[in-house]
Amino acid sequence: MTRTKRSFAVALAAGAAAIALGMTGCSPSAGGDDDSSVLRVWAGSATPINNNFNPFAVDTAVHATFGAIYEPLFFFNQLSSEPPVGLIGDTYEYSEDGKTLTVTIKPDQKWSDGEDLTAEDVAFTFGYGSNKTEQFVSAEATDDTTVVLTYTEPQFTSAPLTLGTTYIIPEHIWADIDDYIGETNPEPVGSGPYVLSSFSDAAYTVEANDNFRDGAPAVKEVQYVGLDSNQSSQDLLTTGKIDWVGQFIANPDAVTGKGDITTLNLQQDPTTITTCANADLGCTGAQTDPAVRQAINVAIDRATIQEKAFAGLAGESSPTFMLLPRDEQWLSDPSLTTSPQEANVAEAGKILEAAGYAKDSDGFYGKDGTAIEIDLFSPDGWTDYNDAAKLISEQAAEAGIRINARTVSDAEYWTPIQNGDFQMALFGLTQSLVADPYSNYHEFFAGTSTVKVGESPLVGQNYSRYTNPAVDEAVLAAGATQDVATKQAAYATIQTEIARDLPYIPVVLNASQSFFNTKKFTGWPTEDDLYAAPLPYLAVANAVVLTNLTPTK
Repeated sequence: MTRTKRSFAVALAAGAAAIALGMTGCSPSAGGDDDSSVLRVWAGSATPINNNFNPFAVDTAVHATFGAIYEPLFFFNQLSSEPPVGLIGDTYEYSEDGKTLTVTIKPDQKWSDGEDLTAEDVAFTFGYGSNKTEQFVSAEATDDTTVVLTYTEPQFTSAPLTLGTTYIIPEHIWADIDDYIGETNPEPVGSGPYVLSSFSDAAYTVEANDNFRDGAPAVKEVQYVGLDSNQSSQDLLTTGKIDWVGQFIANPDAVTGKGDITTLNLQQDPTTITTCANADLGCTGAQTDPAVRQAINVAIDRATIQEKAFAGLAGESSPTFMLLPRDEQWLSDPSLTTSPQEANVAEAGKILEAAGYAKDSDGFYGKDGTAIEIDLFSPDGWTDYNDAAKLISEQAAEAGIRINARTVSDAEYWTPIQNGDFQMALFGLTQSLVADPYSNYHEFFAGTSTVKVGESPLVGQNYSRYTNPAVDEAVLAAGATQDVATKQAAYATIQTEIARDLPYIPVVLNASQSFFNTKKFTGWPTEDDLYAAPLPYLAVANAVVLTNLTPTK
């Protein structure tokens, strides 16, 4: 799954006018702010924007890479229980044992450079680079529109990952690229609705792909801008200089009051205290002790954090990491519906004392003469996260746990999370694409989805370095069946283990706010028609939205 920034805080920053001038100067349309045909987007990129369109570089490639330029076979709408929508793909079917997946693609498709897109490209993609999973055996194109994927184990439950997050690449380009991770791919050739038109470190522009299978989209140019604060984005949005953002705004009425901008708040992605939890893989610090994580879990006052840090716009998250009530059929224990909402200092103390910790003269817990002291960081300027981190620090201190909250730059935020050189970070996890938590458990909790500290996971997103044989076995069991009862039993095991071990400590269900200009463009998702999540940083969904839009002039 593509990992993108989940929440952007309202920062105290000025200079929006200067930034707007810079945007106008780098717009290839030369139409400036009066050109209503150009849709301008802030998807969270800071300046300088990284010139990277590599679909394998999920943490560093720019947002248009995923969906607008490169596509998976199908689009799975995480807001709906409807079947997936075919993009490159047309149909798919599993064999009876689930080890063979036959996919047919739509005929007569082209890459953006005019070359034919065939099943050979799909077969090449699945056998290339990090797309080759441990259970992958082969990918064979049996004709121009049919590819047969074979695995050693049943793959029933992994369809959203296999078909919805594997970005199809042209063999005639990538067959000559050996370093698929280091490649920056500055001249991308994809199948999506847009092609790269121009790039600078302040903004880049994509234009309609005339070779797109459904015809060139109605919005002919989309400009993705780089901004260094949420306040700048809010100011530009309010004055009509940006048309689409996904960010946290504590007072949305300040933006939507004139009627030009519409907002949706779809609470779906959990904000967590992500811990480097596994000492065996090189994590260091008191947070590697499950008892310390359990104590923090009951020491924090989530209701206060939700109200003060997230302006009452966030929701209650679940230690099962499911989206409830959407995924309710998979909930094994009603007590795991939500995490504790109020602090229980006494319970935190009991947990620590039972694990051999004792208070020192300053009232802080420690063991063997060493007090617990944990570093917690969040990105500078994400004030919802920054305020939440401060509250967590204060609340933990009330329970005798010293947590030092600090902020770091955007660049300093992502690198340690990826390589494991951290103790705790406020971090947003992505929600499963379908009403089934399998992808969450596979991506964030399976031992196969992580690596030792110092390395970045190439498969999965288990940044906590969590490993648990019972969880790994249950993930395999869930992926190997379509039987509901069998999957429920597997998920019950996973939920019991992760709710106890807490490698990711849930904080809130994030306020996923989107803001978009309904005066200049029509066709946006609505509460009555959530055909895709209207978040510009969300992979694939962003392109689905773009292809549904029409300029009003």
